[in-house]
Amino acid sequence: MARPSKNSKLYTPGQEALFPLSRSKVELFQQCRRCFYLDRRLGISRPPGFPFSLNSAVDALLKKEFDVHRENATPHPLMTAAGIDAVPFQHPELEIWRSNFKGILIPHAASGFELFGAVDDIWQERGTGRLLVVDYKATAKDTEVSLDAEWQDGYKRQVEFYQWLLRQRGFEVSPTAWFVYVNGCKDRPGFDAKLEFRISLLPHEGSTDWIEETVLEARRVLDQERAPARDPECPYCSYAARESKVGLI
Repeated sequence: MARPSKNSKLYTPGQEALFPLSRSKVELFQQCRRCFYLDRRLGISRPPGFPFSLNSAVDALLKKEFDVHRENATPHPLMTAAGIDAVPFQHPELEIWRSNFKGILIPHAASGFELFGAVDDIWQERGTGRLLVVDYKATAKDTEVSLDAEWQDGYKRQVEFYQWLLRQRGFEVSPTAWFVYVNGCKDRPGFDAKLEFRISLLPHEGSTDWIEETVLEARRVLDQERAPARDPECPYCSYAARESKVGLI
């Protein structure tokens, strides 16, 4: 068996040590196998996106708000209004589970991966004790928010992956995940040094059936000697130009 790469972020075929693979990298594999291979085998990543600082601020404030109810074991008014009989979940590892680059972590021997993902929040049903995966989303649009767009399929896979991780940790998890979707109001008369939002709670009935085979196939792709062919539908993977001298691509 091969030793891990000196760069622990890159995969070495046949390595003995479990290779860490985040939820976002599994999503990258779903989007484009070539981009995934270039990223995890060769360290050639997609160009970084723009930071969404306002979205991050909304996430941080929502966490603080729900944490007050977590400490008091009370439902947030948004949960009550939506008919969700639950309270924010208390667990000694919650802050780890919500931390980027840590998250909910499980060893997956079948694939040789150490799989992980950072969840925004977890609630617990009061009647059944089942966990509810919760994700915060922020936008600013004139229409009502929904989960109907094709580009939001990645959002759905995101919460499904968290559901699967928690089940691998032995928790009973509801198939229903919730999105706390925050929509900035653009119909106010002025800014007045503040933003106002409409908040919707949107349910998603998740299925995790796709995950096991997906991570196994991701391992098979990483073990290939050459990168997968370029996907003509992918706007990113062709940026590694054909004149590149890296032999594996």
